[in-house]
Amino acid sequence: MDLHILDHRLRVTSICKNGLVNFTHPLIKLIFLRNRTRCKFFSLTETPENYTVVLDEEGFKELQPSEHLQVEGSVWLPLNVVSNGNASSSSQAVGVTKIAKSVIAPLAQQHVSVFMLSTYQTDFILVREKDLAVVINTLEEEFNIYKEVGGEYSAVLSQDVRNGFQKNGKEALQPTVHPVLIPPNQFCVMSLDPDTLPAIATTLIDVLFYSESPKEEALPSQDLGCIKFFSFSLIDGYVSLVMDTEAQRQFPADLLFTSLSGELWRMVRIGGQPLGFEECGIVAQISQPLAESDISAYYISTFSFDHALVPEEDIESVTATLQQHRAEPAC
Repeated sequence: MDLHILDHRLRVTSICKNGLVNFTHPLIKLIFLRNRTRCKFFSLTETPENYTVVLDEEGFKELQPSEHLQVEGSVWLPLNVVSNGNASSSSQAVGVTKIAKSVIAPLAQQHVSVFMLSTYQTDFILVREKDLAVVINTLEEEFNIYKEVGGEYSAVLSQDVRNGFQKNGKEALQPTVHPVLIPPNQFCVMSLDPDTLPAIATTLIDVLFYSESPKEEALPSQDLGCIKFFSFSLIDGYVSLVMDTEAQRQFPADLLFTSLSGELWRMVRIGGQPLGFEECGIVAQISQPLAESDISAYYISTFSFDHALVPEEDIESVTATLQQHRAEPAC
């Protein structure tokens, strides 16, 4: 398999809920006015705590400094696993499960923090730019590694980045076992033709920016432990949407598309307190047990918590698998 280092330098940011009004103009520009910005990598995810915005340097220029904006200090690089010349994606994605043993676990053992962003099309593994040498040296035996520059890919060899590299000789620390929450929401992972974005503009703006506004009809699901989660990504011209079925009903059914099976997904939310960015192995502690059980999963990291999406029919076995994994003594 091949591993591509994509030609994007990304920033991970958070907008607090009560400060969203200060950023609606640049966010609408980044979502709908592609010809007015040079941003090629944009992702916006709403959770109960905040809005996580991941975007490239061109997009980051659109966000003005504010007390309502938190910016993680690193530059992040997106990696993409490619098999047989195609990105490791399909309409029925197996997501992070496919790369748990070959990418996620080895990086965790080398204390490399990763930020995951699964989309309808593929899975992006974000690593800090300063960790790139460790990443390449760790994964070069498993992958042919290529770096994208201006749309062209060239092979990367470990000696090209070995200057200043030090192999982590310390034994990997046992990561903190974080609590998980499994809300009752049913989720859909969908896409649409980016040219049809104007047709859903008012609905998308309402869902993204006015979801906290009082509705004429109360939503009973809000009283049943459901949580707010909506993710929109526009990356290199491809749109990905993750929403629960409550939000999906607001969109025209003929414009959104998903896999032929139309499967629904359940969420495993990781973390009791905000996770931060320094701890390593958080993705691995979820993805490895799922990989061992051959359970598909999308995985979306946010500024405060992580979220795995698993097929609804597997949620009971996922719960049992994670409980068993947590009960096992540390090696």
